[in-house]
Amino acid sequence: MSLGDSHRRDFLKQTAGVGAALSAAAPAAMAARPSPKMSSRVLGANDRIQMAAIGVGGRGFYVTNVFDGIGKETNKCVVVGVCDVYQKRVTRAKDKYKAEGTLDWREIIARKDVDCVLVATPDHWHAKIALAAMDAGKDVYLEKPMCHAIEEAKQLVATVKETQRVLQVGSQTTSGDQWHKAKKAIADGMIGKHIMSQGSYHRNSIEGEWNWPIDKEAGPNGKGEDYIDWKTWLGPAQRREFDADRFFRFRKFWDYSGGVATDLFFHVAAPMNICWGEAQFPMKVMASGGIYGGKEFEYKREVPDTFHLIAEYAKGYSVVLSSSMANSQHVPGLIRGKDASLIMVEHGRFEGHAPHITVRPETRGASKEFLAKYGKEEIKIPVDNTDTMKTHVGNFLDCMRSRKKPTLDVETAARAQVLISMAVQSYRQGKVLYFNESTWKLADKPARS
Repeated sequence: MSLGDSHRRDFLKQTAGVGAALSAAAPAAMAARPSPKMSSRVLGANDRIQMAAIGVGGRGFYVTNVFDGIGKETNKCVVVGVCDVYQKRVTRAKDKYKAEGTLDWREIIARKDVDCVLVATPDHWHAKIALAAMDAGKDVYLEKPMCHAIEEAKQLVATVKETQRVLQVGSQTTSGDQWHKAKKAIADGMIGKHIMSQGSYHRNSIEGEWNWPIDKEAGPNGKGEDYIDWKTWLGPAQRREFDADRFFRFRKFWDYSGGVATDLFFHVAAPMNICWGEAQFPMKVMASGGIYGGKEFEYKREVPDTFHLIAEYAKGYSVVLSSSMANSQHVPGLIRGKDASLIMVEHGRFEGHAPHITVRPETRGASKEFLAKYGKEEIKIPVDNTDTMKTHVGNFLDCMRSRKKPTLDVETAARAQVLISMAVQSYRQGKVLYFNESTWKLADKPARS
């Protein structure tokens, strides 16, 4: 999965070659990469944004439905294309949205009438398709995690800058009002010196997390609606014979996912970077955990069901995140300061709504200046509880017209991605890892100052 030092152009040419099993009738032009900064079309004030979805499984179908709902309500956008490697999914989405459907994502990228794409494939395809889309002049709504490897995050940051495309990473949690109120509170000095941030993501899954239903008739030998283009689905991942567990339950396998870290911790790490006021790369990361939940978690599973990370940042604070998919009791999400703590999510569920965030002063140790300004009593700051998914997609569509940075821009998302990717690698290698921000490289020892 590593891009190494390859130039992005070479990388995209290699990506174009993975589709040996794609339709032989597809025009050769699809394999060619357009020049960067080329726009598909110029949007007029009254033009509807034309979007296409690449990946219309459970998550992709849901997010496409949000785009469709906004389009019907406001006339801002319309779904014109859908794509998946599983014919059943293509047909369902094509019929639902009255859009053109295809098994070949390159057909979507090649369409001049498509203004933006939703990328909702398994993680190992995220960066490849997003890079190709931006080179073709498309704006991108990129589902979380933004990619599968740190090298890919670096490429995405560089490509957004080069092509001037709008890229929103699809962690809708970051559109919650509480994070932006917290950002202001911290900037106003309401916690003092930042010491530590903590959060959690806990579930208790009876059938084993990510053991989603399997369509038994589906596969590369399936007929009609049961056909799956398995070679394309594997893409840059290791060649394997078809395995329905890997296709339908991909988050259990390292080749395509980082498990809890990339699926759920992204929803915690990304909003924290917003709260701090300036997105930060971690300096040092360590992780641990295991498969502790019993037999329902063990079946054909590589990633842990229980996972924890500790990270340290150069500005002098730590992050502690915990999770288990076999126990549902959360740890309150909060940001600790020398003078006070900012309690973001009392119940701990970062995707859940809360009527307010709370500033809780330290009864001992708070500075005289803080106490004189804010006192010793708790301060509750009201927050607006909006539909974060609709708000997040709406923000992306608005930014397509204004050309402003979206709520979860590529730079902020990259800081969260580096944290969780480092945690995955730390867990798998069983050692502490250090990040060199100037080179985007990992090491076993800190860089010499």
